[in-house]
Amino acid sequence: MYIQKSKFVKLLFAFTVALFAFFMTISVLTLQQSALIGCIVFLVILWTNEALPLGVVSLLPIVLFPAFGIINTKMTAVNYANPIIYLFFGGFLLAIAVEKTALHVHVANKLLNLFPATPRGMIFSLALTSGLLSSILSNTTTTLLLIPIAIFLTDNKKLKMRFALAIAYGASIGGILTPIGTPPNLILLGIMQEHNMQLIPFFQWMLMVAPLSVLMLISVGFLLSYGVSDIQIQKKIEKSILNKAQKKVMYLMLLLIIILFVNAPIRPYWNGLGMSESGILLGFGLVLFMPPFNILNWDEDSVKIPYAIMFLFGAGFSIAKAFSKTGLADEVASYLLSMTHLSPLLLLLSVAVLITFTTEITSNTALISIMLPVIYSVAEHSGINITLFMMVATLCASYAFMLPIATPPNAIAMSSGAVSVKNMMKYGIVLNLLGIFFIVFIAEYFWKLIL
Repeated sequence: MYIQKSKFVKLLFAFTVALFAFFMTISVLTLQQSALIGCIVFLVILWTNEALPLGVVSLLPIVLFPAFGIINTKMTAVNYANPIIYLFFGGFLLAIAVEKTALHVHVANKLLNLFPATPRGMIFSLALTSGLLSSILSNTTTTLLLIPIAIFLTDNKKLKMRFALAIAYGASIGGILTPIGTPPNLILLGIMQEHNMQLIPFFQWMLMVAPLSVLMLISVGFLLSYGVSDIQIQKKIEKSILNKAQKKVMYLMLLLIIILFVNAPIRPYWNGLGMSESGILLGFGLVLFMPPFNILNWDEDSVKIPYAIMFLFGAGFSIAKAFSKTGLADEVASYLLSMTHLSPLLLLLSVAVLITFTTEITSNTALISIMLPVIYSVAEHSGINITLFMMVATLCASYAFMLPIATPPNAIAMSSGAVSVKNMMKYGIVLNLLGIFFIVFIAEYFWKLIL
């Protein structure tokens, strides 16, 4: 009875704050835009206070957006079939196979032998491994492959949570290290090409962002390892020989990584294979049900797929679509254009803050697609180096650490069951602010010398 009352209070609180947000914005926005703001506030609070299950809250846009005349049912529901969701689906199948065959046990043992078996040693090693892999592979794929290992390393719930976050945050941080690491980077290069701007060469890009990645990885390591130095990590297993099923999964994963590497474009040197990453991961996931693998069984293993996380991303894509269709994205753009009278440093800082916190509630890919043309125009009007200005916005879109809908790695960390939204917000707000500071500082005092 107490739990039911507590949930009702949380629901009432979410509704009250959403109503307040609606009435606070109705004087400056259209009815449709204010309704969207209210709905977003309602959803974010419910994701945070866990008054309703994650999957239930994530499906609410299909009901709320048409009900309040924001976008219709078809336009909302189609976002729940976005190709990236099938990338998740395939990745989850691979992760289930790794766990089912206990392959992660062997990988975890190798990790324990390579790095100090302390909380800080493990957090740094997981964040670094995740960061380096995600600079070549997508940060989504990297997180999916590493999360089962992190969860296995310890039985301590506090450490499980920090290990999962180390992988998720490491993947987001490392994703910006190369132009191919994350979709916003590729969108930036595409828009630069459209405007006949000089593209940033692959290795120059790495030189520019390497100091930022190092600073952020160090920050993640120290932040997540604070207060757990007294917890012991016991080695759980002895060395053993891989069995037949484990070898099958291991060889399949190695083949997947090779194909992903070859598929990734490194322009202007290599255009890649042009295959869809979603199709590749889904294909490899489905192969696990087929001979000669026969690792997964649909009746037994499909129940382990975290469908709530897939719905969560559908909600994120729906919000992004609603931002665009209601003109709310244009309102944000006009606000930016009105700030061109500010000094270049203040303008740069304002854009960094706006992009970082806006991408918490919408897809970073969708947001950067909408905002980069606007930022190009703002930079032109303010006399700032356009490439530098767009680069800051692009990297900030990947450096959102507070909410599960902000980036795919955050959502995958949530799907592990080790991380709550409350914990993600607690560490994420610190990393958001550090990210903003480091990006603006490096842009102002380092990138200006290169660009």
